[in-house]
Amino acid sequence: MGRPGLTAERLLALFAAGWMLLNYPLLALFGRLGPVAGIPALYLYLFVAWALLIAGIALVLGLGRDAYDEQA
Repeated sequence: MGRPGLTAERLLALFAAGWMLLNYPLLALFGRLGPVAGIPALYLYLFVAWALLIAGIALVLGLGRDAYDEQA
C-alpha cells in the first residue's frame, strides 16, 4: 500500500468536499432552479451529491476490494 496517512488525507478531502457540496450557497442555487425531468433540482442535487460522497468513501476505504480478491 501507499503512505500510512494517505487514507486519512483522502477522507479529510472528502469531508471538505462534502461540506462544500452541502453548504448553503450551492443549496440555494439549486433551490431556485425548476424541476429536472419532473424532479425538483434541489432534491436531485442532494441525492447525487450524497451518492457521490458515499461512492468516494467506498473507493478510499477499498470496500468491495476484499470480495473481489476472494473470487480471484
